[in-house]
Amino acid sequence: MANSKEKTYWPHMILGFLILGIVLGYWTIKSAISMPVQESNEYMLKYQKADININEIITHKKAFERLYSINILDTKTMTMIDNINSNLQQPKVVALKSGSNSFSYEVIAKDKTTISDANVTFLLTRPHTVKDDKLFKNIPYIDGKYQIKDVNITKEGRYTLQLRAKISDSIIGYSQISAYLKK
Repeated sequence: MANSKEKTYWPHMILGFLILGIVLGYWTIKSAISMPVQESNEYMLKYQKADININEIITHKKAFERLYSINILDTKTMTMIDNINSNLQQPKVVALKSGSNSFSYEVIAKDKTTISDANVTFLLTRPHTVKDDKLFKNIPYIDGKYQIKDVNITKEGRYTLQLRAKISDSIIGYSQISAYLKK
């Protein structure tokens, strides 16, 4: 009779894989919790609402762009040189100043007439976060332009200037311009 004392390691291997799976699951959950998800505000709407109505939004935007245009006035621009190794053309961005800022927009028709009765909403936001958003509704039409005054900006970095102009229920236009505050 042969005395078989061979050890089998498969129970230890199963237990090791189970412990490894639990540790990796815990690490994944801990990493996911430490990176908060920020809501998008593309088209000045919550992501879910913009996603559901994107075809309607694009139709309204195209109808607006056929008849009207939105222009920002009286701003200084700067050229970003943050990626000097890129061959892509870097767009000029609006230069912001620390403290109080003012913005002026005009909504003009293709025949160069100024639209004075649009319902205009302005949003100053930072990319990838909605924590510092500043929303201004019913922007007044003063001296031939829509003026947003006393927008206080203190944190340096990238911003986005968004404007929504609503002429009627079916004609809604959007403007989105990059901006930067450099201290």
